[in-house]
Amino acid sequence: MPDIRVPAQIQPYVTAIGIEKTVRFLLAFGGSYVYLSENPQDRSPVAQEIGREAAVALARQIGSGSFRVHTGKPFIAAHFKYNKGLTINAIARALHTTDVSVRRWLSVGESTQLELF
Repeated sequence: MPDIRVPAQIQPYVTAIGIEKTVRFLLAFGGSYVYLSENPQDRSPVAQEIGREAAVALARQIGSGSFRVHTGKPFIAAHFKYNKGLTINAIARALHTTDVSVRRWLSVGESTQLELF
């Protein structure tokens, strides 16, 4: 099982709230703007999705304010494949993409060249 490399743009989320909540956060908000606050209201979509404590931790790690969330699809695909054991097709359906994209994301970093020496 290959190590899952956490991309630099995703690492602050993982540091603040762990991989599982990061994946939930990215699936819910990836590609859109969110507002983070160190004192989130009960109606905060972020607090409702990942919990108030995690929302506060994320705001402290990244900073309060509005920003666009990275989709993180290659990272999520690797997590689903290697940590959760999902199939390529199941991953493609979960991420609303093609199996070709998932295969490409998962093959990045894998060498297909033969070792000669």
